[in-house]
Amino acid sequence: MSGRADSDTDPEIADSETAVEQDDPEDRPEQDDAEDLWEDARRARWTAAGTGGALTLAGLAAALLRLARSAPALVPAAYATGAAVCAAAALLGSRGRTRRALWLLVAGVMVMALGDQFD
Repeated sequence: MSGRADSDTDPEIADSETAVEQDDPEDRPEQDDAEDLWEDARRARWTAAGTGGALTLAGLAAALLRLARSAPALVPAAYATGAAVCAAAALLGSRGRTRRALWLLVAGVMVMALGDQFD
């Protein structure tokens, strides 16, 4: 094998090192990181508010349906209570308290599930 030490592989190595340096997250400006955090927070607020609103509507619809049939009074009351808790979660989520909103959503769904067990 006769090869020279200054072969044509140097530009490829230099190009790959440049590509690695460009992908390094430490080289990105801090403004991009701040924009990503703002976008994540906005998405979390919308998700918490939307999920809370949807679960509120579902709980109210279930309470009205259970109230129309012959079910024990505890069942529609549990659904309505769970819907109220989910409405509170939607309100907290829209104001940026997404962690508390998540826990309230879980609690509201658990109350609705408990009401379903009484049916």
